Amino acid sequence: MKHSIRKQFMLIFSATTVSTILLCILANSIFLEPFYINQKEKALTDAYELIDESSLDGGLKTDEFSVTLEQVAAKYNLEMLVIDADTNTLHSTVKDSKILTDRLLGYIFSNKSVDEVLYLTDNYTVQRNSDIRMHTDYIELWGILSGSELILMRSPVEGIKSSVRIANRLLVYIGIIVLVIGLIMNVYLSGRLSNPILQLVDISERMCKLDFDVKYTGGGNNEIALLGNHMNKLSKILESNISELKTANTNLINELDKKSEAEEMRKEFLSNVSHELKTPIALIQGYSEGLKDCVNTDEESRDFYCDVIIDEAGKMNKLVKNLLELNQLEFGNDNIFVERFDIVELVANCIQADDILIKQNGIKVDFWHSDDVMSVWADEFKIEQVVNNYLSNAIHYCKNEKRISVRIQRREDIVSVGIFNSGDPIPEESIPHLWTKFYKVDKARTREYGGSGIGLSIVKAIMDSHNREYGVINHENGVEFWFELDAKQVV
Repeated sequence: MKHSIRKQFMLIFSATTVSTILLCILANSIFLEPFYINQKEKALTDAYELIDESSLDGGLKTDEFSVTLEQVAAKYNLEMLVIDADTNTLHSTVKDSKILTDRLLGYIFSNKSVDEVLYLTDNYTVQRNSDIRMHTDYIELWGILSGSELILMRSPVEGIKSSVRIANRLLVYIGIIVLVIGLIMNVYLSGRLSNPILQLVDISERMCKLDFDVKYTGGGNNEIALLGNHMNKLSKILESNISELKTANTNLINELDKKSEAEEMRKEFLSNVSHELKTPIALIQGYSEGLKDCVNTDEESRDFYCDVIIDEAGKMNKLVKNLLELNQLEFGNDNIFVERFDIVELVANCIQADDILIKQNGIKVDFWHSDDVMSVWADEFKIEQVVNNYLSNAIHYCKNEKRISVRIQRREDIVSVGIFNSGDPIPEESIPHLWTKFYKVDKARTREYGGSGIGLSIVKAIMDSHNREYGVINHENGVEFWFELDAKQVV
């Protein structure tokens, strides 16, 4: 899962840990040194107050004060020097007190420059300055004690910079350890938390697909368990309600489909029939009115008018017969009579019957059949209609080299009849509609030879009534229509 809770928990934990470590490092880098300097400044002033109090009591020369001074110097990492008015050293925490003496006298008498004055009173000055000889920055306090002694105390700043680096390095190490341990714990804990949620996600997804068999089995008494129990109850209620709705919806859809299908069939039938009858009726009406009005002046014209009327009436009669026959086939009112007959002889007779039309169109017919094909079981009259429809289409759409190839072959108990005509292949988008009533690929050519678009619908109805396969195959140089029949008796 791309945005799983487990991954989000791990990312949040990792981001929080890393951010905390970075913030600590940043805080150390920015605030630790000023805080340290402030504490050093306070330590220097506290030490000054202690020493100044001892100078009032005259205790600077006692051994007890020397011990206290050493303790303060060690505690705060201070270098101290106390001299009298004659620059004699009273107390010093360094071996070479001359350096500190010169530095102190330089501040008092020569106004030696300093980097930064931090705090200033009448008796002492707290400042930040660098020691060129030692290449080190110091926090220094120098001034005069109440007993007229001179004092200088200082503490190096370089120590705090080193401490910041060490502290930051320690934070990085600790952060890595905490991050690794935290991620391991996070994987375990987030798994304990996310697994029940993932189970609920799976349940909800299957419920969306109307699968109500899965149930939540996580257990527990927390909010997730309560949600799971509610989802189980919801699943039962939805399953019951959806089952009832499906039953009612199925019944309603079936009724609506039947009504819609019947209405569409009625509209389509009326539209197609009216379209097919419109042209011959108009021709009959026009030529009949011409005969009545004596627009023709000779016998030849009258014969032409009568021939047109007879031809168009014949087309109408053929259309009506085909419609009646198709209606009987589709609604099962025309029972088939299965008998044994010679399929080769039937196809040969159909080709012979169309011989005149074939010669008129300059078509060459190639008829081939395998030697083991003799007879089939089917309704001979209806199969003859199928062959005639296939041959009629082949003749009227034959183009290019003007060739029709009829092939009959046997495959075990099946006899296949294929009628190929050279010409243009049928557009792929038209193939699924070829068997629909009144559908015409080339309407102008169909009208030219008097076709109505019902022939292949009759083929479909006949082959469906025989429960046999049929179809059409596009070739590069033409089209082949085929059908299959049983070579043995069907019980």
